[in-house]
This record gives sequence, C-alpha cells and structure tokens, in this order.
Amino acid sequence: YLEEVTTRPKRLRIAFSTRSLLGEPVHSDCAEAAVQAAKLCSELGHHVEESAPRLDYAEIAPAFLTVYAAGLASDIEMVKLLTGREPSRDLVESMTWNLYELGAKVSASQYLLAIGTFQRVARRFAAFFEGYDVWLTPTLGLPPLKVGTVDFMSPGATLFDETIVKFAFINPIYNVTGQPAVSLPLHWNRDGLPIGVSFGARFGDEATLFQIAGEIEQARPWADRKPPIWD
Repeated sequence: YLEEVTTRPKRLRIAFSTRSLLGEPVHSDCAEAAVQAAKLCSELGHHVEESAPRLDYAEIAPAFLTVYAAGLASDIEMVKLLTGREPSRDLVESMTWNLYELGAKVSASQYLLAIGTFQRVARRFAAFFEGYDVWLTPTLGLPPLKVGTVDFMSPGATLFDETIVKFAFINPIYNVTGQPAVSLPLHWNRDGLPIGVSFGARFGDEATLFQIAGEIEQARPWADRKPPIWD
C-alpha cells in the first residue's frame, strides 16, 4: 500500500455525484467540494462524468437499522458476560440505550432478512463499478457540526435523527457493501473548515484509492493546512 501512494494511476473512469441517496442536494459547501475535486481529476487526465448508482434508501435504511442495533446489543451483552454487570440506561448515552433495546428485540429471521437486503444492495452497487473505477462524492452532507448539535442524551435520541441522516449521508453504503473508500480533505469552506471528498472503488481495489489519493495530494497538498479553531 505504501508503494501505491507513489504509483501513478492509470487513466481512471470517475463518476461523481453531489446528491444524497434520497436524490436530494447536499449542503452547498459539500457539493462544491465534490465539483472542484471532479474538475481536478479531469485536469489530471482522468475521464470524469456525473453519475450515481441507483440505490433505494427506503430499502437500505430499515435493514441498516436492524443490523446496527443487533450488533450494538451483541456488544453490550458481551460486556455483560465479561464484567458480570447488568446493562442499564444510566451507564450509556440515551441513543445507545434506545438502540440496545431495539436490537435486543431483533429476531433471527429479521436479522437474516436484513443481511439478504445488504447482499442485494451490494450486488447492485458492485454493478455500478463495471462502468467506473471510482465514485466521487462529498464525504458528508453537511459541514463539520458544532459539538452538541445532536443530543445523544435526549430520551428519544435516534440514529435516524434528521441531522445525522443529512450529515452521514453516504458513508453507510460502504459499511453495507464492504467496498473500500477514502476521504481526502480537499476543500475548505468560508469558515476555514475542511470539507472531505470521498472516493470509492470496487471491492478489494484499495490500490486504486491509494494511487489516486497520492496523485491528488501531490497536486493539492493539505498537510500544512489547519482550521482556525485548531489553535
């Protein structure tokens, strides 16, 4: 992988998108980040065009919640086995407890149905990469959030809080499919905050991501850039 960072990539077929899985526009700062990254990739000699896979968020979201909640419940039950301490609401954030209670009720059949959904989605997503080497999108749907924007201690805290959904709008698809992705801090908004750009590749093709990341960092280095709030 270290060698790949300094290996020039072949001329890549890059698709880019500035919309969420719901087809909605993301924050203008994040959309601008993807557009500027697409222009840079084109300047570097890659073929770039606007395109996105057809994915049904209404199908993905319930399955994601089922698997996520079941996994969290499993983790908490494992802590119980290791420590002998009964789980209780006062030991964790409200959102964690709410998801634990949900996950503890997931049946084996519900879990397997959700995994089946993941597999269908992964196949459709993989098919998109038959036509493209890389999919370029904003990493997040909103600029960096201030601490406390989402109240994880609210009694009704949920993973599908509107702000969370808009913020982490694309990352879950890579959790679902297992395909690799890399986020690069290429863009900076007017507040001096970094706006990430995500590059995803086909399953097992981390090499392409290291190559394109290395090429882009040479063209637009960022190591010495820090937001004002850093100090």
